Amino acid sequence: MKKLVSSAVVAGLLVGGFAMSALAAGGGSGPNTYRGVRQIGAVVMNPYKVAPLTALIRSAGYTLTDVKVTVKAKKDGVDISYNVSNQKVLQHGGIPVWGLYPDYVNEVAVSYKKNGEAVSETYKIYAPAIGLYGSGTGQKQILPDATITKDNPKYHKNIYLMNHLSSILPNAAQVTWNNPVGGALEWDYESYVWMVDGKGDIRWYLKTDEFRDPNHIMKKGNMMGFDQTADGDLIWGQSQVMNRYDLMGRKIFQRELPKSYIDFSHHMEETSKGTFLLRVASSDYKRKDGKNVRTVRDVIVELDTNGNVVDEWKIMDILDPYRDVNLLALDQGAVCLNVDATKAGQTANKEDLEDDHAPWGDVAGVGAGRNWAHINSVNYDANDDSIILSVRNQSAIVKITRDKKVKWILASKEGWTGDLATKVLKPIDANGKAIDCGESGSKCPGYESDKGGFDYTWTQHTAYKVNEKSKGSKVHVSVFDNGDSRGMEQPALINMKYSRAVEYVVDEKNMTVQQVWEYGKNRGFEWYSPITSVTEYNPKFDTMFVYSATAGLGDVKAFRAGKAALTPFLEEIKYGTQEVEFEMKFINSNTIGYRALPIDINKAFNSK
Repeated sequence: MKKLVSSAVVAGLLVGGFAMSALAAGGGSGPNTYRGVRQIGAVVMNPYKVAPLTALIRSAGYTLTDVKVTVKAKKDGVDISYNVSNQKVLQHGGIPVWGLYPDYVNEVAVSYKKNGEAVSETYKIYAPAIGLYGSGTGQKQILPDATITKDNPKYHKNIYLMNHLSSILPNAAQVTWNNPVGGALEWDYESYVWMVDGKGDIRWYLKTDEFRDPNHIMKKGNMMGFDQTADGDLIWGQSQVMNRYDLMGRKIFQRELPKSYIDFSHHMEETSKGTFLLRVASSDYKRKDGKNVRTVRDVIVELDTNGNVVDEWKIMDILDPYRDVNLLALDQGAVCLNVDATKAGQTANKEDLEDDHAPWGDVAGVGAGRNWAHINSVNYDANDDSIILSVRNQSAIVKITRDKKVKWILASKEGWTGDLATKVLKPIDANGKAIDCGESGSKCPGYESDKGGFDYTWTQHTAYKVNEKSKGSKVHVSVFDNGDSRGMEQPALINMKYSRAVEYVVDEKNMTVQQVWEYGKNRGFEWYSPITSVTEYNPKFDTMFVYSATAGLGDVKAFRAGKAALTPFLEEIKYGTQEVEFEMKFINSNTIGYRALPIDINKAFNSK
């Protein structure tokens, strides 16, 4: 039998190129040697086909334990280091490598025990350039550049998942559900999902063309609602399906929604019970007038780990789908991601919203079958087995119990009637004194003052309970207050608009609400995000993590004319203060920012 090439020769080869391990003839039974590199097996790039900046060093049949991986920093970059549990080694059949720089020869240091013997070695792995869907015209690059505008070394090793969308690409198609009528499937944009480190370098991306197919009804729709589970996996939805994959790209499940539901978008999360909450719509809803419709973004469904329905909340039966005061105040040029420059600054009238005039489907209007609610987040509160909703088109944050009762409403009192009016929280100041917000309740003292003052949220996103700060009947809630329709009106000038990250304390016993923190008002129009975005408490650093995802889109006409640029801001803000400890700005992009979230790498590779 011929001798194998020496390990010293193999050690000098690039793993991404020609792995020149020798093969022996082996006779009729075929080769009887192993194609490997260094002391164990071959290196496989993108082993699960959907995450090109990952690799797998195969175990070659050895028992590998105590594995540690470090992807070395390039110049001015940062190392990514993580331990790999023995179970994860068995799961992947070797050592998972995560966080490779694209279009770069990466130096990867690994240490492990091979059949109990300690080994340390270094690989050089070339990862290819980023390959994602492009428009072919009017586009300078696929993903935006991240620039650090407020640096802080303690955040350099952080990983942030970015989720953007684009409506201008030729595979961003529009489809209408025709039976019965309505629905929101036409909301079908090209999706971009990637991760950057705290130095702004791209270290992972999802090959979205493996998920989206404009010619397949079940593979259309926006990829949205990304979240990390307790054991480190990624979950998200895409119109008619829900997904769970690990960070290496291994599929755990990909399921169609149960037949009662359609048109997932915005939010999916794992509860503390191990179930999943998804914001969906009804596939066949009978209105009181006898019409059957597909509804729009107004149903919450809870599923178990096998995709079985546990419970549902039909919000059109719980809230008032005919409350129109906020719908009449919306800027029709930026109704969430349905951006229409021809309607910038315009508001609707009652006839536009009423049943005899408004079309069915993904349009602002009253009644089930139209976008009266536009719920963009659902957050589980284990303390009383309830859900907290951000109801964007009502400018309302609402808590609903398991028995489908409204517990409280954080919103202007304007337009709420009957029993719902009794659920509206009363604002108080720091001394517990009631705040008089006038006859309408929409304009509280100081709500537009640079010095602060109580205000509600307007067309907000991501209403999340801050579990670490909540106690007893005092519930802390973080929200991104986008700011459109502030005070139930449009301002005289578009550049008077602003957004805020804000935190409230809801006293569920006394039915009051106190604003305890806000950020962003002083940054004005530059920081204003008319749609999307997120505010979420980050317990790792005791900060508020904020992503103003569509900063620069406020002047819709200027943006569509190419005279304005999207420049989203990502911040880590010291809790309870105005101190920005870290800020990253995204430039050179024609994609629309949706959300971002911190990712825990060790949780992904250390869990069983």
